[in-house]
Amino acid sequence: MDRPGFVLEDSNMTETPANRTIRTYNLFGEANDLPDVVHCETIAARSVLHEWEFAPHRHARLHQFLLIERGGGQATLEGRPHALRPMRVVNVPVGDVHGFTFKPGTQGWVVTVAAEMLEEVLTPSEGLRRVLAHAAVVRATPQMRVTMEQIFAEFAGRHFARAHILRALSGALIGLVARELAGNRRMPVGTVKSNLLQRFEALLEQHFLQHWTVSDYASALSITSTHLSRMARSATGHAASHLILERVIREARRNLVYTNLPISTIAYALGFNDPAYFSRVFCGATGVSPRSFRDKVHKAA
Repeated sequence: MDRPGFVLEDSNMTETPANRTIRTYNLFGEANDLPDVVHCETIAARSVLHEWEFAPHRHARLHQFLLIERGGGQATLEGRPHALRPMRVVNVPVGDVHGFTFKPGTQGWVVTVAAEMLEEVLTPSEGLRRVLAHAAVVRATPQMRVTMEQIFAEFAGRHFARAHILRALSGALIGLVARELAGNRRMPVGTVKSNLLQRFEALLEQHFLQHWTVSDYASALSITSTHLSRMARSATGHAASHLILERVIREARRNLVYTNLPISTIAYALGFNDPAYFSRVFCGATGVSPRSFRDKVHKAA
């Protein structure tokens, strides 16, 4: 049920076994006005074109919800396998690496929400943003199914107030999924990220490849390094320096798991001038070398 003007565009160059990377898909024209409130399609619509299998990839500014009605298969979310069964919903946050293998004939829906729309409907004090930031497969409720059907029906039409109704229905779906995620994870919904922490995290996403220091981030936030570290530790239990390193290591792990690029190429792509130094940093953070980590993951797979 694709609509003209809302195309998932592959941002990578032609892929070969030698240069395989994690594919990143973007919303076509996302630098300008959003072409639609949401995007909707059935699981089968795109799966039949790809033999029911999608290699690990991520979406730069898109959040997805998949609801399995019949059939199933397996989802891989940030390297972890999850069984897919009827009446399960998959929450895929912006930027998380994910892949799917569906049983032929699987039926269900996919609702894709642009990050801007998600931010618009999420009230900080309600704590939904933190819950939805975790990729997961949870139980789908009958209410979610009904809401999905309503979204698809409205999406297909061109009636007056279509955009307003789509925003309202999408907001309801987001809330229902967040409620199930919170109950499943037993997370204290009342805990909310401070505005300062959110700004720090946004800067971290923009500059982690440039290896900004704590002082660099503090300066950009117009606070002292001590204040930033104290805030980070209070909110997450870790110092700001740990969060900065952890973001680089997480990207390294993704590339080691999902690509076959040489470790030296990964090191340079992550902003390291010396692959040997990258290996020492990775080993210090994880306890194993990049090569051992990749071998262990591939052996387990």
